[in-house]
Amino acid sequence: MTSLTVKRLSAQDDDFWSEMDQLLAWESVSDDQVADAVKDILKNVRLSGDEAVVEYTNRFDRMSVESMAELEIPMSRMKEALTRIPEDERKALEFSTERLFAYHEHQRAESWSYTEADGTMLGQKVTALDRVGLYVPGGKASYPSSVLMNAVPAKVAGVKDIIMVVPTPDGDVNDMVLAAGAIVGVNSAFAIGGAQAVAALAYGTETVPQVDKIVGPGNIYVATAKGMVFGTVGIDMIAGPSEILVVCDGQTDPDWVAMDLFSQAEHDEDAQSILVSPSAEFLDQVQASIDRLLPEMEREEIIRHSLGDRGALVHVKDMNEAAKVVNYVAPEHLELSVEDPEELLENIRHAGAVFMGRYTAEAVGDYCAGPNHVLPTSRTARFSSPLGVYDFQKRSSLIMCSAQGATFLGGYASTLARGEGLTAHARSAEYRIKK
Repeated sequence: MTSLTVKRLSAQDDDFWSEMDQLLAWESVSDDQVADAVKDILKNVRLSGDEAVVEYTNRFDRMSVESMAELEIPMSRMKEALTRIPEDERKALEFSTERLFAYHEHQRAESWSYTEADGTMLGQKVTALDRVGLYVPGGKASYPSSVLMNAVPAKVAGVKDIIMVVPTPDGDVNDMVLAAGAIVGVNSAFAIGGAQAVAALAYGTETVPQVDKIVGPGNIYVATAKGMVFGTVGIDMIAGPSEILVVCDGQTDPDWVAMDLFSQAEHDEDAQSILVSPSAEFLDQVQASIDRLLPEMEREEIIRHSLGDRGALVHVKDMNEAAKVVNYVAPEHLELSVEDPEELLENIRHAGAVFMGRYTAEAVGDYCAGPNHVLPTSRTARFSSPLGVYDFQKRSSLIMCSAQGATFLGGYASTLARGEGLTAHARSAEYRIKK
């Protein structure tokens, strides 16, 4: 196998930022063909309900079922999965669930109000969504952690009904996914996936109830479908490839850093792993670690493609410049593998999740640290946040005028309304002004 030389960049080069733009550029593989296929699926499921879902499931997942009843996963089957998986896996799922609940409890927003001197009350009512659809990827890989990460904040928010959908190609069901659903307490589950599952959740069918929001990752057909049904229902985000950016001062074991880069590169060929350091010698050491460790990896080919196509070792003059690179990239996962991560954190504005210190591997965040692993990608951390309890709650403004308050506010409302030429607005407020 040929050696892998990861691209080297220097922030001192005149064309550095244009090179970074090229490195970060990622275009979804969604094209007109994908979009047209998804539109047809959405339309057919909206019109034909269960019949269309069954047809697409048989076609795409190589199944041979005759009705949705065969695709519904009973709660008893999910609970049985808890007894089938190895004890260490069950304990790990339970441990992770406990930590996720403990962390997300801190995010819960509460209703509030205050009363002004004239008796007018203003406030905000916080209400949980009624029903949420949880999409869990299936097929080549199974992600029980995705079940926990998406369902726990919904539960903490107070969502009463969580509908899980998970594709089961060739009828292959992953017991860890079902066990995770049982542990976290999903309310119902269906062995369906792809755009047809998104459509079923968004529009409802005879068997699958319509939800208010769809969360969870999926392939390009799922992502495209989520984008198309947004507005009919809410969605969490359109996720791009996984990313990690490691800032290191050159004092961490280079093997650790190389493996941290591998941890995201092994997701798929489009994943992105970047190392930023003021030490050119350390970048050389990490390159040597990559060369030595890569042949040991089970997913060597995927890592090789990912690092070769989208990876980079970036040399900066100091930590201030490192922070500038971080804020420009706005990475999904950021490791601050430095002596004083809290000091460096002061200069960090854009990152999905920050892993601080030499001993904090990004991998613990994927599974059991407590914060959510559903994070903004593709530079969207500039304006968005990790999935949390707030994504499953909505806010209603509260306004209750006293008679005195109606007179006081009504005068200003009338002036502004007439200034906009909306006389019905003005007169509506004026009727309540006490003469």
